[in-house]
Amino acid sequence: DAQFTPRSGGLHSSGITEGQKMYAPGVCQLASLLVELDASDEASRILCADALYQMGCVEEAHKLLLLALSRNPQRSSVLARLALLQLKKGFMYDGNQLLKKVIRIGDTSCLLPIMDVFKDEDRKLMQIHCHFRALSILKNKQEDADIKEAIAYLSFAIIASGGYAEECLLIRAQCYGRLGQKKTAIFDFNAILKEDPRNVQALSGRGLIHLALKQEKEAVQDLISALKVEAGVVIPAILSLNREAQGLVTQWLLQHGRTALTELLAAKDLSKEETLGDLLVIAKALVKICKDAQYHIFYTDVLIANGKYEEALDHLQEAFGHSLADDFASARLAVLQLKRRNVPAAARSFSVLAKRDERELGFLLNFVDTKQQQHLSQVAAQEGNALMKEYHYEKALGYYTLAVLTSKENPRYLRHRAACLMHLKKYDKALRDMEKVIQKHGCNSLKTRVEDHCSKGHLLLSVAEEEAAVKEYIQALQLDESMALCSIMNSPGSEILTKTFHKVAQYNFEMQQYEEAWKITDYGLKIDKNTELKKLKTRLKREASSCSIH
Repeated sequence: DAQFTPRSGGLHSSGITEGQKMYAPGVCQLASLLVELDASDEASRILCADALYQMGCVEEAHKLLLLALSRNPQRSSVLARLALLQLKKGFMYDGNQLLKKVIRIGDTSCLLPIMDVFKDEDRKLMQIHCHFRALSILKNKQEDADIKEAIAYLSFAIIASGGYAEECLLIRAQCYGRLGQKKTAIFDFNAILKEDPRNVQALSGRGLIHLALKQEKEAVQDLISALKVEAGVVIPAILSLNREAQGLVTQWLLQHGRTALTELLAAKDLSKEETLGDLLVIAKALVKICKDAQYHIFYTDVLIANGKYEEALDHLQEAFGHSLADDFASARLAVLQLKRRNVPAAARSFSVLAKRDERELGFLLNFVDTKQQQHLSQVAAQEGNALMKEYHYEKALGYYTLAVLTSKENPRYLRHRAACLMHLKKYDKALRDMEKVIQKHGCNSLKTRVEDHCSKGHLLLSVAEEEAAVKEYIQALQLDESMALCSIMNSPGSEILTKTFHKVAQYNFEMQQYEEAWKITDYGLKIDKNTELKKLKTRLKREASSCSIH
């Protein structure tokens, strides 16, 4: 569309320039002449109306625009100009009806070139009217069609403002979100954050859009940034979500917080006050949003990491009561007890958690310094031994696990735990412990190494891994025959073991693996002069005489 925008003077936010005022009469005369020459020249008619408006002749401009509209009732650029003139004259209803027509036509962009023509006070009038009209619609109606109409008014207001109207952009973004146009909503939030990176409503709003898109990293980043600015805005926004969405966002925040705290503790770097401060903000928000135990536990952990021990104790007792029946809560109390050097009480709580969640105990031990961990491992091992003597294997297991973790998997404590697990018939776990023990055989005595191979062999028998068991016993016999035989006599006994050796040797013989069968038979006969093993050895000599198996 034609419009009056003389660039020599330029348009500034202060309003119409002297250059425009000077050129307006000439433009008006030229446009009028063009209309006289061609009555169908609507572009010149609109240009003339713009010039008249610039000269302050609002009524004349209004008449020209009405004439242009009579020739083309659907011309949105004419409707928009007329709407603004009606608003300027105080005819709000008429102005609004014209804007509604523009909205129905669907061409809100027609307002963009007009804004270069109209004066600042008139643009401001248009912005305010459209803003409040959108609010009125959203207050009374919530259907999709109503939301779309409100978006159109908000778009008019944003254009009239010159492209940036913070509150209108916020409301429009929220409207787009409700319509499911999430990427468009993010576009509006981004426009706000470009101007004001700490805008809490835009950060929070964009975070919740990322949540709806299941974009965890982006959602968490935005919501944490918003919480740091003003938690009082973000928490109600999260609480307004449905239960599923609330659960998802709180879990994401908790997971992020736990990961960050674990990394800080593992690095033994609690000097990062900014990170600890951020975690405290997250933790405080989580306990306000959700009362589940896991959030109170996390808040306590962050308080401990910040050195706020009394606060942590008060929060534990307030959230869980003085009895602290929850194992995770009582384990936090154990950390605080260690700060007061009450090692036996701490070991007791940690041993209970060790049976329930070994990984969680490992996390908590990051709060405990090396000297305290050494003391804990000694106390835990002593208590575990005492309980084993009284056949309290379940309780002993918790203490031995604590000893293993606090000693960085000391083989002595791994052996104790493996023995305890064997009594509890948890053979697979016991085997894993013995494998770790044997991997660390470097500086152990010969007797210890022999006994370890025999213990592993016994465990393998318990899970019917007979071939693997035989290999472990052979390794023990190769290290020291007399020590190995002594261990075998104690358990499982020579008679049982030689039957296993015979069974495995017989299988190898049938598979024509004569050398392996000979080796197993030979070592089996060192354990006991078993009749069946002797017969097998004779058969091996006869049927495989051509093989070098002697």
